[in-house]
Amino acid sequence: MAGVGRLGVAYSGGVDSAVLLAVATRALGRENAVGLLAVSDSLASDEHALARTTAEQMDARLVEFETHEGDNPAYRANDADRCFHCKDELFTRIADDIVVDHRLDAVAYGENADDAVRIDRPGARAATDHAVLRPLADAGLTKPRVRALARALGLAVADKPAAPCLASRIPHGQEVTPIKLRQVDEAESALRRHGFTDSRVRHHGDIARIEVPVAELARFADDGVRAAVLAEVRAAGFPYVTLDLAGIQSGAFTLQVLRHG
Repeated sequence: MAGVGRLGVAYSGGVDSAVLLAVATRALGRENAVGLLAVSDSLASDEHALARTTAEQMDARLVEFETHEGDNPAYRANDADRCFHCKDELFTRIADDIVVDHRLDAVAYGENADDAVRIDRPGARAATDHAVLRPLADAGLTKPRVRALARALGLAVADKPAAPCLASRIPHGQEVTPIKLRQVDEAESALRRHGFTDSRVRHHGDIARIEVPVAELARFADDGVRAAVLAEVRAAGFPYVTLDLAGIQSGAFTLQVLRHG
């Protein structure tokens, strides 16, 4: 960030963007760093609330704004490059509506060094197209090092699991709609209420396919937990509810398409 006067940080409340915003606030001064939180149907309600709380705990400035990726037919089509269209909308909205208003010299986002070598990150192309900075990746900070830095900074999200947008729960080639996103949001909120540390609810039409950490699969053997989760996920709009015995599979849909076509 050397040489940057006023920096906007594309901020989601996850550990990467939180570390970047915390460091920017300390290095540049609170008046010269601002978190930019995009709000849309693809942002889980719990994640939205946590992002606000985390920014408050860091005493960081936060600007919330709406994005409308759902208006783009290419995004709704949900091909393997969906994330490109989402990030392109994000960075376009920042450039059009925020950079001038907040007199920003640059915009950065929280790609780390591990992300930089993954093949399932089409959103990175949008960052390149918009000349968005990648301070964590450029500094060689891997995910474990980012988490270590978060702990050193006293950030409550240091060990927070990754939380991809809700659209990642819909198989590629199946349309992304507000209704589907709401169903996933409500179902995953139910799992968090029942104490699951991480979860994905994959949307297969009438079927919800639940993914939780392998170490937590055995919790479904408890009739009380099973019945409660079943009732709440059904209430979210899924007549049929299944449990994936493979556990959490980050980026499963995108990786499958990129590897096998």
